[in-house]
Amino acid sequence: MGIDPNFERNREQVGEEHDVAVWGPVDPPEQLGIRGTHVAVDFDICLADGACLEDCPVDVFEWVDTPGHGESEIKANPTDEEQCIDCMLCVDVCPVDAIDVDPGRENRI
Repeated sequence: MGIDPNFERNREQVGEEHDVAVWGPVDPPEQLGIRGTHVAVDFDICLADGACLEDCPVDVFEWVDTPGHGESEIKANPTDEEQCIDCMLCVDVCPVDAIDVDPGRENRI
């Protein structure tokens, strides 16, 4: 099962990390929540294969350390989501459907 495309209605924003919104629940290192708003990455299912970083034409993502997480100890963080051009390449290449891009999502940057 991939990222919840309605996370902004189904989850609460619990803060920010690396200048990116964090949507709970969060209980590190096991549960890391969703990061981002317009470009959102479910850190709980991201397995850090790097396809989104490689394919993004505007470099929205950067690696962040997530030590102790069961899937991977790094994650693709949408640090520059304001650069997103809604091409959906990251969504298409993510093998576990951990990324959602919604140009109409509330709080779009």
